[in-house]
Amino acid sequence: MQKSFLNFVCFIFLICCVNISYAQYTETINSNRPGASQGAFSVGTNVLQLEAGGFYGNDKHNLRITDTDLYGVDYSLRYGLFFEALEVSLTGAFQAETTTINIGGNDEEFKRSNFRANTLGLKYMIFDPNVSIAPDKPNLYSWKANQRFKWKTLIPAVAVYAGANFSLGENPYLQPGEKNFSPKVALITQNNWQGGWVLVTNVIADKLTEAEPSFTGMVTLTHTFTQKFAGFLEYQAIFSNIYADDIFRTGLAYLVNDDLQVDISGLLNFKNTPSRWQVAAGLSYRFDWHSQDEFLDDSDEGDFRRSRTRAQQEKVPNEPVQQ
Repeated sequence: MQKSFLNFVCFIFLICCVNISYAQYTETINSNRPGASQGAFSVGTNVLQLEAGGFYGNDKHNLRITDTDLYGVDYSLRYGLFFEALEVSLTGAFQAETTTINIGGNDEEFKRSNFRANTLGLKYMIFDPNVSIAPDKPNLYSWKANQRFKWKTLIPAVAVYAGANFSLGENPYLQPGEKNFSPKVALITQNNWQGGWVLVTNVIADKLTEAEPSFTGMVTLTHTFTQKFAGFLEYQAIFSNIYADDIFRTGLAYLVNDDLQVDISGLLNFKNTPSRWQVAAGLSYRFDWHSQDEFLDDSDEGDFRRSRTRAQQEKVPNEPVQQ
């Protein structure tokens, strides 16, 4: 298993060395919050982005007769490295909890706190339909033909991710016998549709070198209501001999400005071993040192954006361009 993971990492580095530039940078912040999935697109070269928030919740286990109150912070530090399609990230969460167990008719409390997770990883986009697939030309003779559903819009952008989970010292969130380092890989797809709809899927294999690996599937649907407000629905399925669950999330995000987003969200599951709920709030902020055009390649969308930028510069030569 370890050899296969190393081969996979080597494969990612090989494709990263190919001289392909995909459009990643956007004029407004591109955040993974408030959902748990990650999108296929990177933040863009020379962009450093912090995504963090606090959460509070409760787990109640009917078989073990336990009641756990928990709180903590989760965080993600993302940076566009070398070229548009590549991103390096550090993601993790610190959690503190108090579990109440009835023993001999008395409620006993047990506390634990530590980093629940920390993962250092690389994400690379291997396919962008905006670049590889030319858009249809408008039909000048048929309005109906222009409005017809186009199957090519179902083709998503695709990215791969490889990371390493790490924990320093003793950690109560590690399972007995679990090592401090383990691999994590993911396949990510993303569809950006007209009308402000975005569909993201993640297929994740985690802790592959452990006796009990974990496999996760996530589907996130996001809709932009206005230029400032967006909402999302998310389903997460976890498969493992240690813990399996079906989790639903929803929430809202508000774009304060091009570089700052704030959000609120919540989660629920529908079983009692344990039953779970959480509420969360956070923010995303980017330090934007991106100096190149957001589309670096020869593509129809890139030609459109470059022509739009030139037109705005000619119209207002003494003011900064707002795209």
